[in-house]
Amino acid sequence: MYDYLIVGAGLYGATFAHEATKAGKKCLVLEKRNHIGGNIFTSNRNGIHVHEYGPHIFHTSNKKIWDYVNQFATFNNFINRPKVSYKNKIFSFPINLLTLYQLWGVTTPGEAIAKLNESRIHVPNPSNLEEWCLSQIGTELYETFIKGYTQKQWRTNPKNLPTFIIKRVPIRTNFDDNYYFDTYQGIPEGGYTQIIEKMLKGSEVILNVDYLKDKNNWDKKAYKTVYTGPIDAYFNYCYGELNYRTTSFVHETHTTADYQGNAIINYTDVNVPYTRIIEHKHFDPSPEIQHTIITREYPESWHRNAVPYYPINDEKNNKLYKLYKEAASLLKDTLFGGRLADYRYYDMHQVIGAALHDSAKELTGNL
Repeated sequence: MYDYLIVGAGLYGATFAHEATKAGKKCLVLEKRNHIGGNIFTSNRNGIHVHEYGPHIFHTSNKKIWDYVNQFATFNNFINRPKVSYKNKIFSFPINLLTLYQLWGVTTPGEAIAKLNESRIHVPNPSNLEEWCLSQIGTELYETFIKGYTQKQWRTNPKNLPTFIIKRVPIRTNFDDNYYFDTYQGIPEGGYTQIIEKMLKGSEVILNVDYLKDKNNWDKKAYKTVYTGPIDAYFNYCYGELNYRTTSFVHETHTTADYQGNAIINYTDVNVPYTRIIEHKHFDPSPEIQHTIITREYPESWHRNAVPYYPINDEKNNKLYKLYKEAASLLKDTLFGGRLADYRYYDMHQVIGAALHDSAKELTGNL
C-alpha cells in the first residue's frame, strides 16, 4: 500500500513526490505520456537539449524557490531577450527604447515618453485586450507587436480577450530588453528532465497509464491521491468542458550552426501561420555542435483530445471551474494541484511554490 498515488509526473507532481519521499512516505507516480517532466520535458537530440513543448525559461524573485530548484541542476545565466519579426523586419522586444528608436527614431527616455503619450488613444475603462493596448501604446505599436500574434495565439479577435492576458508584457523607455523583471533567471545546463528525474528518485513511476480509465482501482493502491490532471476530466465533464488554447510543435534540424541568431523570434504578422521560432542551442550553448534544431509553434483549435496548454480564464470558464473546485473540495482522500487541476496559467516557480505549500500542509500540517 502506498501513502500517495500521484497522478502526473510534471513539475507539481514531482515536487510533491520529492517532499513526500523525504518525509518517509511511499509514492506511486502515474504518467499518461511516455516520459516524465510534463511540458518542461527536454530531450537530447544529437547533443542539443530540445524543449519539446515550447521554451521554458526559469525565472523568479523568490530566493527560496531559486535555491530549491538549484539543488537539482546547475543553471546558466541565460537571459530571455526575444525578438519580433513583422513584415520582414526584426525589432527588439519587449518594447524598449531600442524598439522605439527602430520605429520612430527617438533616442532618449524623454523623447520615448513624449512619443508614447502622443500615440496613445484615450479609451475610458478599457474592457478588452485591444482597448487596453491602444490606451497604453497606440495603434502602430499594437499592430506591429501585439495584434497579429495575439489573434493567432488565441484564435480569436483581440477584442474578445480580457486585458489581463497582455498586462504581463513589459513596456520600457530605457534599453533594458530583458523580458522578465525577476531577480533570478536561467536554464538548467543539460535540460529540465534531469530535475524531474532527481525529484522522483525514491518513488515508483509508471508511464503510459491513463489513470482516469481505471480510477477506482488505482485509488485503492494508496491512502491518498494527488491529482494534477484536468479537473473537468476527473469529474467526467459533468458540468461541461473547460476550454484551453493548444499548440503544435514542428521540429526541424538544419545543417547550419546558427539558424536565426537568437533563442526566440516572435512572428507577429497574422499572415505567417506560426507564432514563433525557437532555436534551442541558444538556451544551453554548445559551440562545438555544427548543426542546429529549431521549432515552429502553430496555434490550433482546442478539442478534448488535444494537449491542454493554456487555460482560457474568461468569465464563462471561470464560473465552470468554480463548480469543479467545489466538487473537488468535498473529496477528503484526493488532493488537487498544478496548472490543469487549478485551471490557471502558472510559471514554473509558481508551480514549485504551490507544491511546496501543499505538501507542507499535507505532510506536517504547517505552512
